[in-house]
Amino acid sequence: MMKRLVVFMLAGLILSLSAGFCLAQDDVAKQASCKYCGMDRKTFAHSRMMVTYEDGSSMGTCSLHCTAVELALNIDKTPRSIEVGDFKTKKLIDAEKAFWVIGGSKTGVMTKRAKWAFESKADADAFIKENGGKPASFDEAIKASYEDMYADTKMIRDKRKMMKKMKAPAEHKH
Repeated sequence: MMKRLVVFMLAGLILSLSAGFCLAQDDVAKQASCKYCGMDRKTFAHSRMMVTYEDGSSMGTCSLHCTAVELALNIDKTPRSIEVGDFKTKKLIDAEKAFWVIGGSKTGVMTKRAKWAFESKADADAFIKENGGKPASFDEAIKASYEDMYADTKMIRDKRKMMKKMKAPAEHKH
């Protein structure tokens, strides 16, 4: 009888954990691409974000850069929660409780100065040891995102302009 109870409890635990993982990825199914840049949120699961407002609406983005744009454009809406993909596990976590790293050698998403979130301090510290950067809070990371906005927007425009130029000659060959 006891063995059955233990097996039943383990099965329930496994099912609830797998359901949690599916729900964590549900945000990507609901919003596959970023409204602001068009990037695939599944590809950028390690940097994606989800803002849920008090009115029940929500918006998924690919990065902190695009979330900063979202929050600025919706200044009259109050966020109920802001979640971010854990860099290591890609699981959505509370952005305000996350351990953030600003900078380092890894190329950022939609930004020259990377901003990554980690659920555990140990993972953030290991990342810093391997890639550089400095520890930060969510407030510091989003402030850095706003500080970088002009340079990052210019960088994105320049990249897109260059890609259009590279694509144009190939389209004219027939």
